[in-house]
Amino acid sequence: MRLTWPVVVEQMLATTVGLANTYVVSHLGAAALAAVGLSTQLVNLSIALFSAVGVGSTALVARHVGANEPDEADRVAGQSLAVGLVAAVPCLWWGRRLLVALGGAGDVVALGWAYLLAVGTTMPLMSLLFIGNAVLRGAGDTRTPMAVMGLVNLINISVSCSLVYGLGPLPTLGVLGAGVGSAVGVGVGGLIVAVSLLRGRSTVGLRVAPAALQFDPGRARRLLRVGLPAGVEQMAMRMAQLVMATVVTHLGTAAYAGHQLGIQLLSAAFLPGFGFSVAATTLVGQELGRGAPRRAEACVYSACWMTTALMCSVGLAAYALAQPLLQAFTSDLDVVAQGLYAVRGCALIELPLAVYFVLAGALRGAGDTRFVLFVQAVCIWLVRLPLAHRLAIVFGLGLSGVWAAMIVDMVARASLLALRFRGGAWKWISV
Repeated sequence: MRLTWPVVVEQMLATTVGLANTYVVSHLGAAALAAVGLSTQLVNLSIALFSAVGVGSTALVARHVGANEPDEADRVAGQSLAVGLVAAVPCLWWGRRLLVALGGAGDVVALGWAYLLAVGTTMPLMSLLFIGNAVLRGAGDTRTPMAVMGLVNLINISVSCSLVYGLGPLPTLGVLGAGVGSAVGVGVGGLIVAVSLLRGRSTVGLRVAPAALQFDPGRARRLLRVGLPAGVEQMAMRMAQLVMATVVTHLGTAAYAGHQLGIQLLSAAFLPGFGFSVAATTLVGQELGRGAPRRAEACVYSACWMTTALMCSVGLAAYALAQPLLQAFTSDLDVVAQGLYAVRGCALIELPLAVYFVLAGALRGAGDTRFVLFVQAVCIWLVRLPLAHRLAIVFGLGLSGVWAAMIVDMVARASLLALRFRGGAWKWISV
């Protein structure tokens, strides 16, 4: 719980940013809401490039902290930042074409492209934010990322609200204003995390010396050996989300807007899962570093029970309150009607998602990232996407068919990871 609650708060703050932007933009119409939704999917695809380094950083730093090897933990942290900056590429040169390929209408593409241009300016700083936070979590410091995200949240909301509607002397930028707000917030957050690591101001005293930022082929290979499967996993997930977006956009702008709004609203229900997933990654890595696999296993089972209880409770409440929640964000009756499928689908997926979150985090902490990649790739590409297309388009079930396919996918993933974890081979993986 000590590791988890700051992560939950951190992600809640990040979700608040998304909800605030969605709330502000949703009042500009369905096209604006759909534009931000599609653009966010593409930005998430770029963020997946940093996941390979981030997951490797968390697992290796945790292992060295558990083994009482602080100098090596510092060196791995420095190498993570260096590799992350190399991975930071200009955001979405082909953004407009991708928005068109995803099925966006002309007005949606025009608004989304402006949003992408703004967010893309801070991609290198975004890498420092995501990877630096992953390093800190691996060392057991989840409070510094929480505090940084609080500031990012404040800046993002302030700038976005000011520029979307042009408060005071500021220009009215609409969707572009939301993109500028996100860019400024992420940029400041990335700088703060980098300074915290370089000066050793985190709560665990992790300090990256300038010499540790020099490229080290050996440590870079270790990072990528553990993290690359996780990066490919995230990339496959983002690409699958893009393909899923094309399925939903074929159902109409109202369907996509309702789908995106429902996901944003229920993202708060996923927060305990993400928090306990990070805690499981850190604790498994540290306990294995100490040579205590049975303690690592006990931590994971405890995390599973707590996560399931929390996420299912939120899911039940969301299922009952789906309509008033949606009506608080939009008065478009078509969007509300479609959003009901998304909110209630999210509520029904909470149980298998809770199990998946914790077990995936535990296996990543042990370095068993290839199996997690295998399970996710197989279930998404061979179960979710074909089934979603068949149910939504061929059988005409619309958005309800999309969410039915997502539930089946998540049950399959949770089941396969449970079998892997009970097998126990993860206890003896060398990283």
